[in-house]
Amino acid sequence: MKTTAIIIDDEPKAIAILENKLKRFCPQIEVVATSQNPKEAKALIESHQAEIVFLDIAMPEMSGFDVLKSFEKPNFEIIFATAFDSYAIDAINHCAIGYLVKPIDNNELVEVVHRAIENIQEKTALRKNELLIANLGTQRSQDKKIIVPTQDGLEFVTINLIIHCEGTDGYTKIHMQDRKPLLSSNSIGHFNKLLEKHEFYLVHKSHLINLKHIEKYLNEGYILLSQNQKAPVSRNRRTSFLDLLKNS
Repeated sequence: MKTTAIIIDDEPKAIAILENKLKRFCPQIEVVATSQNPKEAKALIESHQAEIVFLDIAMPEMSGFDVLKSFEKPNFEIIFATAFDSYAIDAINHCAIGYLVKPIDNNELVEVVHRAIENIQEKTALRKNELLIANLGTQRSQDKKIIVPTQDGLEFVTINLIIHCEGTDGYTKIHMQDRKPLLSSNSIGHFNKLLEKHEFYLVHKSHLINLKHIEKYLNEGYILLSQNQKAPVSRNRRTSFLDLLKNS
């Protein structure tokens, strides 16, 4: 059984290229409609009830994010397409939503489509899309939320409640304010990429700390954090870390 999809992009050439790539590399996808007009996107998506929407971000009059915000219950899987835009990619990554950077790489297309089909089975689209909309309306960096996949499902965690992340055996234990730690199957490297722009610092290969939660630096090379949390600072990072503290 095929997975239905819609493509929304203001450039006809971009639509043609993506359609062709989907036919060649993702035969399990059936494109049921396309549009160059983002203002038509809502009606088109609602009428076709497609399972996946390939949605360009940078479009005139209405961005892809604006299209998403126009839905009361956006319960379809989205794969955003964008020229490299660090703000857009950062926002999308926080919510574990798929994206493709133009020009689209064939292997990346196959991977993101495969992940989207898995997500359809798990029925997580609505919650992730709602989180993206909420984050786009949040001004302060640490008030935003990220998705943390755990053994029980997806946790939506406010960034400023994270005290520090501790890597162990490929997993990450997330220590938080006023609640038990979460154990995620994502590595410490994943969370470093996700949080480094939000005043987090990798003080040790296995410890990522929230600078907002620092209470004290001990000369023997340890950081005291909120709620009696403690993290080591590796020798090769102490100088740069102390410089950061002095200049902050």
